[in-house]
This record gives sequence, C-alpha cells and structure tokens, in this order.
Amino acid sequence: MKIPFILLLIIAVLALPGKGTAAQKIPILIYHSIAEYSGTGSKELYVTPENFEAQMIYLRDHGFTLLTFEQWLDAVNVKKPIFLTFDDGYKNNLNVLTIFQKLQTREFKPRGTIFVISDFIGMPNRLSDQEIKRITDSGLISIQSHTATHPDLTKSEKLTYELKDSREKIEKITGKKVIALAYPYGNTNKRVVSETEKYYRFGLTTTPGPYTSSSTKKERYLLPRTYVTYSTSLKEFAKIIEVQ
Repeated sequence: MKIPFILLLIIAVLALPGKGTAAQKIPILIYHSIAEYSGTGSKELYVTPENFEAQMIYLRDHGFTLLTFEQWLDAVNVKKPIFLTFDDGYKNNLNVLTIFQKLQTREFKPRGTIFVISDFIGMPNRLSDQEIKRITDSGLISIQSHTATHPDLTKSEKLTYELKDSREKIEKITGKKVIALAYPYGNTNKRVVSETEKYYRFGLTTTPGPYTSSSTKKERYLLPRTYVTYSTSLKEFAKIIEVQ
C-alpha cells in the first residue's frame, strides 16, 4: 500500500530538528570580590558595585531567572535560568546582598551562591559567622563550600577534612544543607570527583562556557563557570549570558 504524499510530507517535517529540541544552555557565572579595586590582589577578580548592579538590572530587564543550586531542578521550567556564584567568601560580598535587596521586586527575585572557605570564616576581609547567617536568612543567597583551606584538591591528602568537615562547619552556621562544592582553582580529577560525590550533589569547575546536559553520570560534578571580571563591559556581559 502506498503512503499518501501529504502523509510523507508531514512525517518529514516532524522529523526535522526544531528549536524546541535544542539542548538547554544555562550560564553559570563566577565572581570574587564585589568592591572598588584598592590595589590589593588581582584587579580582574574585582567587579565594582556599580558594574555589578548594572549587570543585575540587565538580567532583570531581559527576563532572566536567577537560581541557587537548591533550585537546580527548576531550571527546565523557568524563563532564561542563570546561576551566579561568588568564590572565597570575601566580606565585600555583603555588597551583593545590598544590591539584591535594592533590586528585589515581586516579579524579580535576585539569587546567588557564595562559596566560603570554612577555615577562613571570620578572618580579616572574610565573612564572619554572623554575616553568613544574616546572608542565609535573607533567602536571597545560598552559602556553600569552597573547601576548608582552599588547596589544590588533586594534590591534597586530606580530602575528608577539606570536603566533609568543611560542609559540616558551614551547615552548623547556616542551619541549612550544603550541597555544592566549588573546586579551588577549578582543579579536579577522578579521585576528587569520587570523594566529592560522597558529600555533595554538585561540583563546580572554572571551565568556561554554559552548562549543557550531556546526560552523563558525572556531569553535575564538572559544571562549567564563566568569569565576570573587572574589565567585563556590559556588552561583553550580555554576550556571555545570552546563550539560549
């Protein structure tokens, strides 16, 4: 029996790859200090509060939904998902909270994740226990782990301390589960991933580019992140995040 031409045409059209079948691309951004550069440390690891606020306004005005890793599964159901991460737990990350609270509306709820080094909590220029608790209680920022002492985990012989003990110390301060780890320097390997899986649901590298699911078993422990730096213009920022 011959198949009618119109039926063949319909089958052919349905078989064509469409926009809806494209793999979802999710930007995960990495920041460090949100402050004016004072001459200490690497200038490129700073983003001024003015520039950061402009970037957040861009996200708001262009329909992005900011998420934390507790909301990972929501990413497939929201408009233009994006994750903002801040490494090292600098005291100037309080500027993030201030800007989030300033911009928050009923329609726009900014969110982010600060990865703290647990043994550095309370040191000069680092967030204190009380500040971490205040940030957590805001409901806008999640506090997660950047290990206990910030070593290169691929060379460390103290992975239990760096991973498990760090998680437990942060959880005691925040009263909430710690589920994500940012690898210091972005360095990881099979051994580190295997140990990370014991204590966390996510592991973040510094490999640039948006996250696209490959449906592989380890992909959530090799999440890419793209730097936003002192010299990143708003035009460049838009290019980084407009990947969908």
